[in-house]
Amino acid sequence: MRTPFTGAGTALVTPFTRSGDLDEAAVRRMGRRQIDGGIHFLAPCGTTGESPTLTTAERRRIVEILAEEAGGKVPILAGAGGYNTKEVIELARELAKAGANGFLSVTPYYNKPTQEGLYHHYKAIASAISLPIILYNVPPRTNVNIEPATLRRLSEIENIIGVKEASGNIAQMTQVIQQVPEDFVVLSGDDALTLPLVAMGGRGLISVTSNEIPTEMTRLVQLCLDGEFKTARALLRKLLPLIEVNFIETNPTPVKAGMAEMGLLEPVWRLPLVPPRTENVAKIRSVLESLALLERVHVANRT
Repeated sequence: MRTPFTGAGTALVTPFTRSGDLDEAAVRRMGRRQIDGGIHFLAPCGTTGESPTLTTAERRRIVEILAEEAGGKVPILAGAGGYNTKEVIELARELAKAGANGFLSVTPYYNKPTQEGLYHHYKAIASAISLPIILYNVPPRTNVNIEPATLRRLSEIENIIGVKEASGNIAQMTQVIQQVPEDFVVLSGDDALTLPLVAMGGRGLISVTSNEIPTEMTRLVQLCLDGEFKTARALLRKLLPLIEVNFIETNPTPVKAGMAEMGLLEPVWRLPLVPPRTENVAKIRSVLESLALLERVHVANRT
């Protein structure tokens, strides 16, 4: 049996209606599509889900819908992080009631805690809730880095079970894997770095690109976990243009534009995010066409 929150997980986008409300029907369709595509777990209400713009009620409803669709087949790793420890605990408790199986908790941003502050922030959260916690380290967004030594300390807390490493620093990722216990789950937070991270001992990926292509990204991760690196490299080369174009502007702006081109959701973002520039939409569409993803959608719509 697969260890929970290993393998391929999707950092789900949040679909909105044209009026800007949560599109519950699209959330349900997306969840079903991900599960049917073989994804190993779902990670809603994070950065890719435009979490800073979601209300607690919306987060709860997203988790409820996905838990209903999952029906226990795949776990829900709900985003519950931020710079107010007390509020993070309250949010996590709400999402647990809604059906979350664990939490992805980004480092506090803006108030820039020290390493000791980070330790006590996460220790307080872990002491207040019983579900598993995966830490989310993404210094390019938060300007805060969980250092390997701090991760080693945090790994001693029973329900802190892993980290999503999105530092982009391969040397740091190697140090983390060397310093934490073998059963501590180290996940890539960058689609393009999945292969080297798993080769070093990582356990999977929380992906942006799997919003568009869950089956292909799941296969990429599984090939890496199975040690089939030659085949994985060939698949990664094929998918790399889509992975790269998904970050042509700030995530999740491009991936939502791509999904809108595929007919999966409405092209709606919440401020301060805005639609991508026209020339970038053309680039996104060109990559989708090169991978026959638009053609695939047209066929699916006819069946």
